[in-house]
Amino acid sequence: MTRYLIVGLGNIGAEYVHTRHNIGFDVVDRFCEVHGGIFTMGRLAEVAEVKWKGRLFVCIKPTTYMNLSGKAFKYWMDKEKVAIENSLTIVDDLALPLSKIRLRPSGSDAGHNGLKDIQATLATDKYPKLRFGIGNNYPKGMQVDFVLARWTKEEQPIVNQKIDKCVEVIENFSTEGIEKAMNAINSVEFV
Repeated sequence: MTRYLIVGLGNIGAEYVHTRHNIGFDVVDRFCEVHGGIFTMGRLAEVAEVKWKGRLFVCIKPTTYMNLSGKAFKYWMDKEKVAIENSLTIVDDLALPLSKIRLRPSGSDAGHNGLKDIQATLATDKYPKLRFGIGNNYPKGMQVDFVLARWTKEEQPIVNQKIDKCVEVIENFSTEGIEKAMNAINSVEFV
């Protein structure tokens, strides 16, 4: 059974629930909801297992806070013996508009503290990432407030649509490979 590590990035604590910065948690929650995975508290992360189409998905939501995400990622990747190319990290991205999702086999941390820590821990940026565009509609100097805020009423329908699409992307990533999954999603505009 091929094993996958699905890593949703976010921060623990009620004040962070459903914020832009926690979209990784929301996507992984939805994936597990669709496929019957139940989260339990594990070492450095909440963990759920999903079996689907002969594949095993180990889904984690690190409990280390965002800027120590690498610790949980590496621990679960090693423990579950998942090849790095079979990992998928779901993360919010300020550089992408709300209308976009981008899947990549590698790439820089783009200033994201969670990705920065994973990259430092793994000593490579060559691990797949699913970037969830959150846009950058905030006044100068207000970036932190923006990423830690909840979605607006106007944004929520697109966000819900994208979360469901991300579930499909995770499935395609595992069944068709990253190239085909990228071709299917990277040019899609959500409105």
